[in-house]
Amino acid sequence: MGKAESLDKQRRQFLRAACAGPVMRLWAQTAKLRIIDPPDGAILNRHDGIAAAGGLEIQVSGECAAGATVMVNGLPARVHDGKFSAKTTIHKLQNRLVATSGGEHSAITLLWDRYSFPRYRVSTDDNIWFFRDIARKAERCNSIFENPYLGFWHEMHAKYGTKVHFNIYYETDGFNLSQFPVRYKQEWQRNRDWIRLTFHARANDPDRPYAKAAAEQLVRDYRLVTGEIERFAGKELLSSVTTVHWGETTREGAIALRREGIRIMPGYFQFLDGKPQVSYYLDAAQVRYIAGRDYWKDTSTDIIFVRHDAVLNLVEADNVVKYLEGIAADPHQSEVMELMIHEQYFYPDYKAYEPDYRIRVERAIEWVTGKGYKPVFYGDGFLGAGR
Repeated sequence: MGKAESLDKQRRQFLRAACAGPVMRLWAQTAKLRIIDPPDGAILNRHDGIAAAGGLEIQVSGECAAGATVMVNGLPARVHDGKFSAKTTIHKLQNRLVATSGGEHSAITLLWDRYSFPRYRVSTDDNIWFFRDIARKAERCNSIFENPYLGFWHEMHAKYGTKVHFNIYYETDGFNLSQFPVRYKQEWQRNRDWIRLTFHARANDPDRPYAKAAAEQLVRDYRLVTGEIERFAGKELLSSVTTVHWGETTREGAIALRREGIRIMPGYFQFLDGKPQVSYYLDAAQVRYIAGRDYWKDTSTDIIFVRHDAVLNLVEADNVVKYLEGIAADPHQSEVMELMIHEQYFYPDYKAYEPDYRIRVERAIEWVTGKGYKPVFYGDGFLGAGR
C-alpha cells in the first residue's frame, strides 16, 4: 500500500468512527433547551392562568432536543418534535422557573400580579405652562386650581375620583421651576392623594433629548426637576414612576434612573418604519412582546415597563369609546388601562390646539369608570394593586 493510499484509509476510518455515534452526542450537547413562553420578565395576572392552591397555574413551553427528557421545576414536561410543555404553579410575587434536560438548563423569572383588578391611571406629559401661569399670577392667585388646566383635572378628580400623574419639564421660554412660589405647598400637600409630579425632561426641545445622551446628563436633569418639586410641593408628591420625554433613553441612562429610585417607565412600545419607537432602550423582540401586553419587566435592569393604551390627543373624541373597547376586548391588554395626554393641546394659542381636549379626556375617564376600573398610582403596592 502506498503512502497516499494509507492516508486515505486513515481518513476513512476517522470518518466512520466520527459518524458512528459522536455526531449525535455532539448534537445533543449543543441543542438549546429554551423556555419560550412565558418570556423572562413576564408579569402574569388572573387572565394568564387558573387559580390553584393559593397560586396561579400556568402553561410553560419551549424548545428542546428531539426525544429529550425535560423537567420544569422538578416535574416532567411533555415533549414532542423538539418542543416541550408543562403546567406549573407560581405562588410568589417573583418566581423562578427552571427547565432541565440532561446537563442543560433554562431559567426565567416571572412576576405574579397576585392582587390584580381592573385599574387605570391618567398621566399627562410635557407639563410646564400651567406652572408658569400660576407663578406669574401668584400675587392674585389664591389656589393652584384657579389655573384652568389644573382646574379641569381637579374637576375630573371630584367627579370620578381620578388620580393624575404630571410629568414635568424644568423650563420653558422665560420660566423655570425655580421661579415657582412655595406659597402653595400646603395646597399641594392637601391634594397628594390624587396628584403626582415627576421629571419628564429639562425642556421640550430638542426632540429625543435622552435617546443618546450620557447617563450623567439624564441624572442631572432628573435631580434638577425633582429638587424643585420637593421644594414647592414636597416629597410626598413624587413617585417611583416616570415617563421620560419621547420615551427614549440608553440602557445606561435607564439604569441610572433606576438607581435614583425610578422603578416603572410607561411608553408607547410601537414600531415606526420597522424600528422601536417610544420604547426606551428595548430591542425589537421585547417591544413586540410588550406591544400586546399591559406590562413587562426587564429583569436585567430591574425596571418595569407599562404600555400606554391610549394617547388621547391622538384619538378623536368620537372614537374614544370604540378605541378603548377594542383594547379591553383583549384580556392581556385590558387589566391595566393607561390613559395619557399632553398638556399643550389644552391651550387655544397652541398651534395644534384641540378644542375637544376636555371631551376626549372625560369620555375616556367616564368609560373606564363605567366599566369598573379603579383609579390608581402604580407606586402604591404592586403597580397600583395596593399590596
